[in-house]
Amino acid sequence: MKAPRQPAALTPEEIAAVRSCVLQEDAHVLVLNKPAGLSSQGGRVRAHTLDDLLWAFARSNGKRPELVHRLDRDTSGVILAAKTKPAAGFLGKAIQAHKLKKTYLALVSGAPEPRSGRIETPLLRTEIGRESHMRVAALDEPGAQASTSLYRTLSAADDAALVELSPLTGRMHQLRVHMASIGRALVGDARYGGALTLAGAPAPRLMLHAWKLTFPHPEGGDRTVSAPPPEDFLRLTQAAGLGTQDLT
Repeated sequence: MKAPRQPAALTPEEIAAVRSCVLQEDAHVLVLNKPAGLSSQGGRVRAHTLDDLLWAFARSNGKRPELVHRLDRDTSGVILAAKTKPAAGFLGKAIQAHKLKKTYLALVSGAPEPRSGRIETPLLRTEIGRESHMRVAALDEPGAQASTSLYRTLSAADDAALVELSPLTGRMHQLRVHMASIGRALVGDARYGGALTLAGAPAPRLMLHAWKLTFPHPEGGDRTVSAPPPEDFLRLTQAAGLGTQDLT
């Protein structure tokens, strides 16, 4: 029998910080705005993950919210947790049925051509040392997974563009590899060939933000929660001469 997880020992500062990330909360779900640089779960860095920080929301019976999906460590934005076991089961089934609609914002060097489109390139997970990577693959290649992403250019300048991305499948690093496959790797994404500067300004991290999430709610109907992009994303967007007025 699996032993119950022990609560993480959180500092008052950590508790205050994760509580300040709450976008929406009710009896069933907790929606947070994850900061960049914070791992969702696991990882090799000896620091608290978002999963650990959810102990700040533990109830008197020792139960606490459980993440139902993940974001890459350097990706900021909306992330969903279930507060009860029935809610976790409900949302898990919704994910399997592709009922969660995720919308991201990203910065790329130059506008894609065409300005909007659908990428249906299969992806294959590979291990390089201790790191997991994804790469483009032929559909009949062993282990290849069918993958679909939508993209749309929201704003473009001379050498930069702000794009809206929507993954229709949930592969690891899917948006990053799909955009790299059309020659528009995400700014700050050193792993997949992205530029480390934009309009002469350094990219502090992977410029990818989980902007909106629409999901079926255990009480019925759909809910949409959005997270405004963080300051580092907005600063680089403005430095590149791209509009930010509709993002906050």
